[in-house]
Amino acid sequence: MKNDDLDFDKKHIWHPYTSMTHPLPTYPVVSAHGYELILRDGRRLIDGMSSWWAAIHGYNHPIINQVMHAQINRMSHVMFGGIVHPPAVELCRRLVNTMPTGLECVFLADSGSVAVEIAIKMALQYWQARGNPRYEILALRKGYHGDTYGAMAVSDPENSMHNMYQNYLPSNRFLNSPTRRFEENWQKGDETSFSQFFSQHHKKIAAVIMEPIVQGVGGMRFYHPEYLRLTRMLCNQYEILFIADEIATGFGRTGKWLACNYADVTPDILCLGKALTGGMMTLSATLTFRHIAETISNSKAGCFMHGPTFMANPLACAAANASLSLLENDSWYQHVEKISTYLSVGLAPLISHPKVRDIRVLGAIGVVEIVQEVNISQIQHWFVENGVWIRPFKNLIYLTPPYIISKEALMKLINAIAMSLDQPENFISS
Repeated sequence: MKNDDLDFDKKHIWHPYTSMTHPLPTYPVVSAHGYELILRDGRRLIDGMSSWWAAIHGYNHPIINQVMHAQINRMSHVMFGGIVHPPAVELCRRLVNTMPTGLECVFLADSGSVAVEIAIKMALQYWQARGNPRYEILALRKGYHGDTYGAMAVSDPENSMHNMYQNYLPSNRFLNSPTRRFEENWQKGDETSFSQFFSQHHKKIAAVIMEPIVQGVGGMRFYHPEYLRLTRMLCNQYEILFIADEIATGFGRTGKWLACNYADVTPDILCLGKALTGGMMTLSATLTFRHIAETISNSKAGCFMHGPTFMANPLACAAANASLSLLENDSWYQHVEKISTYLSVGLAPLISHPKVRDIRVLGAIGVVEIVQEVNISQIQHWFVENGVWIRPFKNLIYLTPPYIISKEALMKLINAIAMSLDQPENFISS
C-alpha cells in the first residue's frame, strides 16, 4: 500500500462505526499469518480480536487455504435457487450432526445479521401460518443482534449504538437484562421478573431472542445459565419460539460447543455465523425444527419467503467444512481451556488497579471493564506501538484471541492491557 492509498481511504472509504468527517486512524495491514497481522512497514501485531470473534484458527491456515483453492478451481459461486452443490450438502450435514438434536432444517445466508433477520421472519411466518399472527419479538436489554433493520429492532433500544433509530424501528418488547452473574449462586426469586413478564405479555409474542450466556456489544456481560433454562421453560409453557443468537458464541468460544450447552437447552431456532468459516469467508446459518419448517411451508405462501443472492456460496461452504474439520480433529476444547486459564491468571491482578471496575473471563473471552471510557484513537495507537491488535469500545478492553495463540503471545496481550491502564491519555477524562 502506498501513501496515496491511505489518503484515498481517509477521503472515500467509510469504515465501521466511523465518521467520514473525523475518521478514526486506520492501520495498513498487508498480510496475516497465524495469530499475527503484518503492517505495511513490516511490524507484526499479535491479534487479540480474531477479527471480531471469527478467525478462530488464525490467518492463512494452510488446510483451509488448500480447500478454498481447490473449490475456486471447481466453482467459486453459483445461485442456490434450483441448484444444490456438494459443499452446501456437506456443510448442512455437518451442522445437523453437530448441533442440538432436532435442529435439522438449515437455511444458509451471508452474514450474522442476516441470520437474525431470517430467524425473526421464520418466527413471524410460523405464527401467520398457524392463523395466530403474533407480531412482537421479546429481547433482552443490553442485547445486540446486528446492524440490519430487523436485528436493530431486537437490540437494546436505549443503550445500544442503535438508539438513534428507536423511533423508526418495529416495536418489540424488552425484558430487563439478567442480573445474576455466570459464576454466582442462583437465588430463589431471581426468576420472578422473567416469569411475570411472560405471564403478562405472552399472547402477542412470536419469539424470544437471546444471546446465550454472553451479552457481547451490550457490555460483554456473562449471565447465569439458569436464565436460559427458565426462558426455555417459559417458552414451552406459553408456546413461544426461542431463538438463540450464537453468532458470536458458537463453535467453542465460551468453553462449550454452544453457549446454550451450559444450560443444556435447545432453542427452536439457532443462529450461527462469525467462526462458522473460521473467519475465512462471510457465511451464516439458521437452523430450526422440521415441524416449524413444515408449518411455514404449508402456509398460504407455500414457502419461506427469503433467498439471498450469495446464499450457500460454494467457496464459503468449503471454508466452513474445512474449519469444522479442524475443530473436530484439533482438540478445540483443550485450546480454549488453556486460553481461559491464562486469561484468568493474567487478568486477575488488574482488579486492584484504580481504573478497573471488573474482570470477567469465560472460555476464550477476557474482559477488563474500566471506570471511564477509552479514547479509542489514542489507545488503539498505543496498542499498535506496543505490538498488539486490541480494539476496545466504550469502557471495555476485551480479548477474543484465535484458539491457536501461544501462551507467550497471549501474555503479551495481557501485559499490554496492564500497561495501557497507566497511560492517562488512553482514557477520556470523566
